[in-house]
Amino acid sequence: MLELFGIKYIGCKVLASSVGMDKAYTKMIFEKAKLNQAKYVYIKKYEGDKFIYIDENLDEHKLDLEDLVKIVENKIKYPMFVKPSNSGSSVGVNKAKTQEELIKSIKNAAEFDSKILIEQGIIGKEVECAVLGNGQIGVIATKPGEILAAGDFYSFDSKYNDENSKTLLEARITEEQKQEVRELAIKAFNAIDGNGLSRVDFFVEEETGKIYINEINTMPGFTSISMFPKLFEAYGYTYSELLDKVIEVELA
Repeated sequence: MLELFGIKYIGCKVLASSVGMDKAYTKMIFEKAKLNQAKYVYIKKYEGDKFIYIDENLDEHKLDLEDLVKIVENKIKYPMFVKPSNSGSSVGVNKAKTQEELIKSIKNAAEFDSKILIEQGIIGKEVECAVLGNGQIGVIATKPGEILAAGDFYSFDSKYNDENSKTLLEARITEEQKQEVRELAIKAFNAIDGNGLSRVDFFVEEETGKIYINEINTMPGFTSISMFPKLFEAYGYTYSELLDKVIEVELA
């Protein structure tokens, strides 16, 4: 079993956990693994209304916000999602449909992290897949579930405060798409050197059926109503059996 400061724990090692938490670096690894992603722009907060634009070669360019926005609009289309690179539960995430909203969203994200991602919005279904295992004993993946957000997107408020948000334990996509999501979830988990458990999130584009990986959560919620245990319950494990299985994986 893994240890940190002499304390035993379950889940991913430090590298995978830190990469999974930092959305910008997760995307770089997913690019290397040839996993399909939405177009994005990576920026950093500099000072005042100045930001640093990180280009495809990871070269840095200091720009006024006005010039930065022009680059963003040239590379990706509205709607866009603006996200702090290091944040969970959609904290600091906003959807921008106009230039005014984009500027406001960038400033808001900068209050939560100095690194920011701006992503092309994907119109379609949001699906999640739970994985368990490691490189030594192999990795299993559940069938993907689906998020039905009550709001315009699955924001913090939509996740935790709006009872109209729902989850489906089996996504409304084709069997071929379900299988592809499972295979991609395992590939993403292995790409970051995952261990133990993770939840991998995807979009299935409405118009094309194309699957885009969104992110990986290396320590997903584990309450009785969280998506990770619910997906494994549908897979065939009760909550207590899943706890035993997680420990078994760590001891393997």
